[in-house]
Amino acid sequence: MTTLRGARVQGARLLVTGANRGIGLAFVEEALARGAAKVYAGLRDPDTATDELLATGAEIVRLEVTDADDVSAAAAECTDVNVVVNNAGYFGNDRLIETTDEAIARREMEVNYFAPLAMIRAFAPVLAAQGGGSIVNVLSVAAIAPTAFMGGYSTSKAATLCLGGIARAELEPKAITVTSLIVGSVDTRMAAHVQGSKEQPRTIAAAGLRAMERGEWTCDTDRMAVESRARLALDPVRYERGLGRLLAAAELSTKH
Repeated sequence: MTTLRGARVQGARLLVTGANRGIGLAFVEEALARGAAKVYAGLRDPDTATDELLATGAEIVRLEVTDADDVSAAAAECTDVNVVVNNAGYFGNDRLIETTDEAIARREMEVNYFAPLAMIRAFAPVLAAQGGGSIVNVLSVAAIAPTAFMGGYSTSKAATLCLGGIARAELEPKAITVTSLIVGSVDTRMAAHVQGSKEQPRTIAAAGLRAMERGEWTCDTDRMAVESRARLALDPVRYERGLGRLLAAAELSTKH
């Protein structure tokens, strides 16, 4: 492991995908609160920008992350960026094998894996032109263990966890770091169906930005992520079987 550190938030120019709400919005707010010089907020449709996002003063950028033209246009427009936060994600909430719609898993892979890959490819030259910078991939506990009730989502996030390590190895010679965030249950629209305690999005953003500045490869951003990794290390078979039993659960809960 190298000692290369990531970009400092103070004075940074960030692009955050999926910035309209939840963790994406939290990254916008937290970065600006920590002294970022500029934040570009990537949205599929700028006309849908929430009042909360508009209040931050972030610069809205049209960016459907699965659209190659949008990604290329964003890279051509945001030429001063030195931090990219790949936050946009999709969870289809369906089984992987016994699915009701075979297209869901493909959509999860397109949004959660191929889109971050395209963003990294497009923005690596932009970051290199700034003398270096950082890429942050917002992942999930589902990336570190097969999560049966999130089959396609888990698979796509695991792929992006591997992507982070590979991208970092390729880009470190250009002074570009890549940090993968392992996130537990957060109080967002995506986790609305989960009962129990949840972290606030700003908590995740703050932990992620600190990890980026330190140059960490991966970061468990919250208590659930830390405890999940510990249980997985202690008894991986029991942990994965427990996740499998949740396929038949009447409701999902962070309580244990």
